[in-house]
Amino acid sequence: MNNEVVINQSYLKESGITIFTLFTTAGTLLCCALPIVFVTLGMGATVVALTSSFPFLIVMSQYKIWIFIFSGIMLVISGWLMFRSGRACPTDQGLGAACSLAHKWNRRIYWGSIVIWSIGFFSAYLLLPIRIAFDL
Repeated sequence: MNNEVVINQSYLKESGITIFTLFTTAGTLLCCALPIVFVTLGMGATVVALTSSFPFLIVMSQYKIWIFIFSGIMLVISGWLMFRSGRACPTDQGLGAACSLAHKWNRRIYWGSIVIWSIGFFSAYLLLPIRIAFDL
């Protein structure tokens, strides 16, 4: 019984880190990717309206390097927790089913976070230089 409690606590910790990773990677989209995509598409007035309505976007964009580093570290930690060796679900049928379901959702959230972070990174650091290179 005590072993099952330890296993459940480790899955709760893993789920919490995975969900926190999703929110940090979504932050990279809000601070950095969304404004750059709007400006690239010629919708600068939309960016002005967004930053006047949500002034925290300006502060977040000033620290975008740190936001990307922190969210990248969170992705690495979350991936290590999920895909480390020696990870197993409990042998109890009910706990095993709950463990498998939680792991399936954690993987989905994790890969969604990877996609969000990649879009944010591409938009914040690569999109504008690529556009400038092709705008000869």
